[in-house]
Amino acid sequence: RAAEACYDGAMAFQTPFVSGKDSLSNQFTAEDGSLITIPQTMLISALGIVNDATKARTMDAKAAGNALFIVGITTPDMGGSHWAGLVGGTDTIPKADLVAGPRNAKAVAKLIDERLIQSAHDCSDGGLLVACAEMAFAGRIGLDLDLAGVPNDVCLPEQICFAETPSRYLLEVHPDDTAKAIEHLMAAGVPFGQVGTFADHQNLTVRKPDEGQLLDIDLDTLRETWLKPLDW
Repeated sequence: RAAEACYDGAMAFQTPFVSGKDSLSNQFTAEDGSLITIPQTMLISALGIVNDATKARTMDAKAAGNALFIVGITTPDMGGSHWAGLVGGTDTIPKADLVAGPRNAKAVAKLIDERLIQSAHDCSDGGLLVACAEMAFAGRIGLDLDLAGVPNDVCLPEQICFAETPSRYLLEVHPDDTAKAIEHLMAAGVPFGQVGTFADHQNLTVRKPDEGQLLDIDLDTLRETWLKPLDW
């Protein structure tokens, strides 16, 4: 069934797998003799062709005043997520939509090809809030988020912030390009919304209209927290 799912995904996205292997026995012996074994999983490598490398976008925020859009709908399914690992209490695993997924990807690729995007980031591990924090502290530019702009399937605030629904993208757009970017997204028929604005300060703020401000934290704290497990 896993192999069949891989086939379905490759065909839906029209993306060949250039390599792949089952990582069912990867393990590491620590200095104290303890054995660390990864969960059973399959690792797949895939690639895409970039015809013009000058159009490639990085994920770090570029300038205060630019808008932040999300493409793709967020569902409340949080099984297997980092949130579920820390908090528990959820079992439903988000499913890849092999119709909406390629459509979202093509819409984002077109915006990048038209040079309408300043930066782009996948919204995956850790969910929306983690991805937004990474964009902000990577560019050292503050970000004001408004959860009201997130297209979602009746989600609670914590689900909007931390769900790991597949096929979602964060896009930074210059004010001069906002109207044209919205026009392209509407024509593509994909769910999207403006979720924030990069700002001339050094904090990440989050608000929801009916609950007010939910978070206000400085980028240095976020950066240090993100880096700490890797900073040996």
